[in-house]
Formats: sequence, structure tokens, C-alpha cells
Amino acid sequence: MKPELPSQKNMIHSYQLHCHLKTMIQTKPAVPASDTNDDKNANSLIPLRTNYFPMKQQYVGLLMVALMFLAHISLAQEQPSLRDRADELYRRFEYANAVKLYAKLVDTKRPRVQDLERLADSYLKMKDYESAENWYARLIGQDESSPEHLLHYGTVLKINGKYAAAKQQLEAYAAKTGDSERVALEIVGCDSALHWMANPTLHRLHNETEVNTGNAEFSVFPVGDQVYYAGEPAAGTFEATYGWTGNAFLRIYTAPLSASGNLGTSSLADMAINSAKYHIGPISAEKNGNTYYVTRTYAGRDGQLEKAGRHRYRTNRLELYVYRKIDGEWIEEPFAFNNVNTYSVGHATLSPDDNTLYFVSDMPGGQGGTDIWYSERQADGTWGSPVNAGDVVNSAGDELFPNIGPDGILYYSSDGFAGMGGLDIYQATGSKASWTAPENLKYPVNSATDDFAYIVHREEGDSFHGFLASDRPGGKGGDDIYSFSFEKPKIIIILNGTTADKATGERLPATAVTLYDGQRKIVAKVNSGNDGTFVFELDPGCDYTVLGQKEGYHADSAKVSTLGITKSDTLEVALLLEPVFRPGQTFELEHIYYDFDKYNIRPDAAAILDELVRTMRDNPTLKIELSSHTDSRGSRAYNEVLSQRRAQAAVDYLVSRGIARDRMVAKGYGENKLVNRCADGVPCSAEEHQANRRTEVTVLEY
Repeated sequence: MKPELPSQKNMIHSYQLHCHLKTMIQTKPAVPASDTNDDKNANSLIPLRTNYFPMKQQYVGLLMVALMFLAHISLAQEQPSLRDRADELYRRFEYANAVKLYAKLVDTKRPRVQDLERLADSYLKMKDYESAENWYARLIGQDESSPEHLLHYGTVLKINGKYAAAKQQLEAYAAKTGDSERVALEIVGCDSALHWMANPTLHRLHNETEVNTGNAEFSVFPVGDQVYYAGEPAAGTFEATYGWTGNAFLRIYTAPLSASGNLGTSSLADMAINSAKYHIGPISAEKNGNTYYVTRTYAGRDGQLEKAGRHRYRTNRLELYVYRKIDGEWIEEPFAFNNVNTYSVGHATLSPDDNTLYFVSDMPGGQGGTDIWYSERQADGTWGSPVNAGDVVNSAGDELFPNIGPDGILYYSSDGFAGMGGLDIYQATGSKASWTAPENLKYPVNSATDDFAYIVHREEGDSFHGFLASDRPGGKGGDDIYSFSFEKPKIIIILNGTTADKATGERLPATAVTLYDGQRKIVAKVNSGNDGTFVFELDPGCDYTVLGQKEGYHADSAKVSTLGITKSDTLEVALLLEPVFRPGQTFELEHIYYDFDKYNIRPDAAAILDELVRTMRDNPTLKIELSSHTDSRGSRAYNEVLSQRRAQAAVDYLVSRGIARDRMVAKGYGENKLVNRCADGVPCSAEEHQANRRTEVTVLEY
């Protein structure tokens, strides 16, 4: 399948270089394309990952596209308007700056649909999925909203792990357009994800914080007591950087591998392979440790030129190189079947006997975008002609990052089957072109985002250990390396729980219950049954939080700990959800703090207000008064002014996060509504005064 040319609407610019998809070169206006791909322009390389809708088609091709941005900039005489400036930033892919202007444009009773669309799209391209969800929720409520917005909204909801809501939007898209085929895989994936999160596998993941940074790290390959992986160097390590992010080209790193399966402090690999010009990695090796297979971006100028409007694009594809250590020196040679003028080759791995080389390519004769292919070692040591691995493991989508386990099992990532979102990891048994049907490795190996580069490096009976890469929430950077273990538990700890209405005591069925670990990562997610009950299996020696959520109710949570439990046991928990949104009802937003004599929203207050944003977003008919209160210290007039500014700042923050201003009223009451005896002249403790400094929400309409 030939990838579309990037456009403003279907492209997400983000530095997810694990698939080496597209890299843009932004050059000076009117420079001929043939003069742009030289050393002096290396610093203008801009990385991006295409992210077509739906998400299952986001990895269209294993390509490295150098996009020559040759737009002629018209220097108009008149001062551009706010919208002109926003649109220009959007066209130039400066989404972080564009959203600031679009947010001002949509702060009106009747915002333009295109402004809302570009604001939501910008946040999506920035990978700020929470903000993108807020704005798409607002966008689909507009009279002029198109069915395509339902598709995008469903995609964002799925990325955020809201599978039931995502399915609802995708089905709405299919109903309005009649194009059910376009979303069929996505809907099946939503159903599967809900089941898998309710029944997680025994995999336990650990973020390898010693090697992960704010940049990208992925594709671990163990060699003896160390590993190699691909990563972005820290700022200043190399001179050549991307104009888009300022990050350097991918290089190969090495880190020690401990007996427990964790990684130590990393360093750049001292190998000749790191001297190549552009992106380098992933890497794999033969068992002798003297032959390496390295994916890298072709650095020449032979790529095909294509034109889209005022922009011209050059395709710089991937190639596979073989590095052999001979007499202490690394000798490099290209893989015999590279063809950078026509297709890409990369992501190589070897069979357990080193005699079959599997790799990824979009060469002609495949099943879809990028497929898994293989070559067999010939009697003279060369590799035979590539053969497609077949239509069982390959799909109409894209297959990437194959690895062969010690027992010969093929692990790889794909977006062409029903999955949890983005790239999912699959396994299949067989060899060459004969494989069993791929099996999704489910949750928590897979997530709503991209999961890839799964490799098993140690097996011990029924237990095994390995690594994978993921850009799931909670990591240190874009793509992070995770180690994993799979072990059967020695004791069984069961958590039995109930969900009930706090006011009446009646059980609440269909309540979404999420189990978090001590780092606020999702362990499992279920809906309570018709009798309001739920069950989780817990690990020993851990702290957990259980959260219950249901529309029309305040969420309730409880802490659960298995610390000190040494034998099988059963624990109990009850979640009591309080009904909300009765007109006139008032509730306090706890822990909203302001600096002394200030009214700006602090980061800790923003986190609390974000919960209110979600409540407003998920209940579009809700209208509120957001009020601020002070204690009695200071003059009454000054306290009223200060509290009004604080209330207004809170409302402004909600507006910036996608909530329409006409749904909220800001009101500062100063010291007029004290909750205790601490009026003027009454001696009170600091704690008593603090009780009066509060932010409240009153329901006006629902």
C-alpha cells in the first residue's frame, strides 16, 4: 500500500522514531529540492510520525521521508489577523504555538468549527491526548460538525483507554456514513480491550529508569551480559539535530544486564555503526557476537520526488547493513537486497540457528504496508532471495519489529489486527512462511498506545523474562524500555468489592472500577456486575488504589495493601458513590491552593481543576457557579476582589481546557460565607482559617 502524502489533517508530528517513518527537512523557501539533502541542512531535519485515522493505519510504511518544505512565504503588507497567524502556525506544523491562538479564537459563544477542529487536531499531533479529547468532545457538539470528527474523537478516546466510549463514537460514525467497514477492526479491538483489561495476564512490567530519558529509547537486544538498544542522544551530544525538536539522530547504546533482568547505566556503543549519518537502529546480532544487523536511514540523494501543492517530498528509505568484526576491525557491507530507490528494508532478527534472517520491508509482493519477509542462508554464507512470510502473520496493515524467542516463537507488532490501540504485540508459532494464527499478547503487554519490540531473553521453566518498548502513559519519555517477567503466583490474594449509592445504600451495577498500583498505573479495569460486585486478584507486597466511577455520581476510591500478607487471603472493599448534579447542590474542590495574595493557577491546583474539566466534559448539560472564598483576615473589600480574581482564574483555566465559558459563572464571596466561627476579631488557629479558604462548585443546571 502506498502511503498518502502528509497533510495538515491526517498527520501527527511526534518523535516516535521506533518505526523510522518520516522525517521532514524544512529548507529555505524556493531552494530546489535537489539542493536540500546535504550536510549543511542536517540541522533542519524535523522528525515526525504519521498518524493516519483510524489509528490502525498510523504506521503506513517503513519509510524515512525527507519532506522538502518549499512553500513560498508571501510577505503581505497588512498586519495578519489572529486567525491568519494561527493558521500560518498550523500550516508550519508549529502546533504548540498555534493552540495558544486558537484557544483565544474559540473563546466565544459561536466558535468556528474549523478553529475547533484545528485546535483539537493540534493537540492530537502534540500527543496531548487529554486536551485533544476535551476539544473533540466540544467539536462534535457543534451543528456543523462532520462525521469525520466522530471518527477522530473515537480514536482519541481509544488512545486514552476509554474503550466503551470510543466504541460508541465509532458506531455513531458508521451509522452516519454507512462506512462500517472502516471502523470494524477498531470496534472489535474496543470489545477485546475491555475483556483483556478485566483479565490481565501474569506479565509484570517495570520501567527501566536507568536507561530511559525524556527522549526515545526502544528495541533492546541482549548480547551476553549487556544489551544494545536504539535511543536519542541527550542534547549537545551530537551537532546535527532536528529543527523540529532539537533532538539528535538515533544512535546505538549499550547497558549492562543484571542477573535479575534489569538494566544499568547506559553509554553510547563504541562501535563503527554509530558513525553513520542519520538514524541508526534497531540492531540484532548472531550468536557469535561478531556479526550485527543494523537498520539505518539511507543518507544519499536518490529518493523519489513527489509533489503535493506547493510542497515537494523526497523519500529517504531504510536500508539494512551487516557489520562483521574481522581481526578486531568492523567491516560493513549492505544487505544484498537493499533497494532504496523502491522500498525499505530493516528491523532484522535471526532464527535460533542463525540460518534464517527475518526482516521488515514494503517491497512489492507483500500483503499490505510493511510485511515480515525472510531470507535463508546459502551454502556459501550469503543470503537467498527474500520470501514473504505469508498472509497468516502479515496483514493489510503494517507489521514491524519482529523478534524470534529462544523457543522459535515469532513476536512482532502490527496495526492490522483487532487490538487495544496503536501497535499491538502478537506471537505466532512456526517458521519461514508457515505460521499459526497470530495471538494478541493482551494487557498489560499491550496498551491503548504503541507497544513493540518485544523480546524474550531468559526462560526458567514456566517463567520467562524479557523487554518491550511502549509510549504508554506514566513513562519517562516518548518511547520507554520496559523489562517484564512472567511468573505464576505462589499465593493467591483476592479482593472482593462492592459499589453502592452512598445516599440510599443500593448497589450500583455497571460501575467502572479501576485498580491502580502504587505508581498510579492501571493494573486492571472491570465493570461491577448486576449485583454491584467486582473481583480483582492482587500481588503480595503491594499498595493499591481502587477507584469507582459512574455517570451522575462522584467517584469514590479506597486504599488497599497486601504488605505483610504471606499466605493466600481474601480482602474486602466497599465503594460508596455520592449522587451529583442536583441544582443548588454545592461541593468543595479540595486542595485548591493559591500563593499568598495571588490568583494565578498553580500546577497543583491545575491537577485538581482537571478533574472538574473531565466532569464538565463528560456531562455536557452541566452548568456551574465556581466560587472562591477567603478567610476573614484582611479587609472585606480586598478579600472580595481577590476571591473574584481567583474564581475568574479558575474559570479561565477551564475555558483553556475546552469548556465553553457560557457554562460557568465565576463568583468571589470573599469572607462572606465563613464555614466556622472565625470572623473578624475572633482568635483562630491556622487550620481554622484554612477551612474558610476554599473553592466550591454549585450546580446551576443539569
